[in-house]
Amino acid sequence: MSDTAKTDHDASQALAERIRQADAEGTPLRIVGGDTKAFYGRNVEGAKLATREHRGITTYDPVELIVSVRSGTPLAELEAALAANGQMLGCEPPHFGDDATVGGMVATGLSGPRRPWAGSVRDFVLGTRIINREGVEQRFGGEVMKNVAGYDLSRLMVGAQGTLGLITEVSLKVLPRPGATCSLRLALPLQEALAKLAEWGRQPLPITAAAWHDGTLALRLEGGPSSVAATRERLGGEDLEEDYWVALREQRLGFFSPDDTRPLWRLSLPHNTPVIDLPGVNESDVLYDWASTQRWLRSDLDAETIRLACARADGHATCLTPGLDSPFTPLAPVVAKYHRNLKTELDPKDIFNPGRLYAAF
Repeated sequence: MSDTAKTDHDASQALAERIRQADAEGTPLRIVGGDTKAFYGRNVEGAKLATREHRGITTYDPVELIVSVRSGTPLAELEAALAANGQMLGCEPPHFGDDATVGGMVATGLSGPRRPWAGSVRDFVLGTRIINREGVEQRFGGEVMKNVAGYDLSRLMVGAQGTLGLITEVSLKVLPRPGATCSLRLALPLQEALAKLAEWGRQPLPITAAAWHDGTLALRLEGGPSSVAATRERLGGEDLEEDYWVALREQRLGFFSPDDTRPLWRLSLPHNTPVIDLPGVNESDVLYDWASTQRWLRSDLDAETIRLACARADGHATCLTPGLDSPFTPLAPVVAKYHRNLKTELDPKDIFNPGRLYAAF
């Protein structure tokens, strides 16, 4: 096993002391890493708890495809270390800025274009270290350790946005980089593109990204050179620049331009969901990502209308434009009860990012 840490600093003791003090005083904490995803969720009022100083790759075993890294480590630093060994993060997480951290990646649980084919952030988390409200660092996951309430927090922390405790370290499964890659652009109307995606999804094709907008279907092929070449020949189309997928992942495409002042919505839907009928919404107002299971919507429609339409398709909608009091789809009463009970068990004084996900907890 090789240790590749270059900028190694363990600030866990200082972080634990801050948390113990906050819990004793009942002082809310606003956990901040790179702060590049602050737009995602509700605003938090609290004393800043910065994690950037707690950084470094603690262990990395390229043979076993496992890496452990502290939460304040820049995401770009981790990805560079993996790339040097011909490996990558399979979930292709967005950065949304140069200061993005590993902790922010896990806390938000956001994944990039490869997600339907490789897995989400949660799928790659093997274990975590967490500082609880008492200032005690605990390890979950690989050691199958559970707290007194019986919760395995390793995966519950993914997407919890720091509301259950402070992530200090995460162990991740990584993947080899593909042997070959190419991207294609095909001129197809929406309905034909959706039909093609459904057809190709039933075949062993090396597709690892698919997006449609404004009459163009973009595809990425990755895998063995012969498989990629054969699929490229079969599907046809024109070459597409590889940085398209980075631009999509980081929301730098024209569709995401800040000049468009309409709210940006993320619609999460089952596979092969047909076009959602929303009043006043045109084809150009929607970007179909993840082979159409994730759809980006620009619309001034009210939240209830958008969410009701998604619910009819067994999906949900999240608003990424700051200002909405409930950016995430409200929880059903029974589910909300379990969330509230979990929060109460782990953070009874509401010191960890209170209200970040929902106003009630």
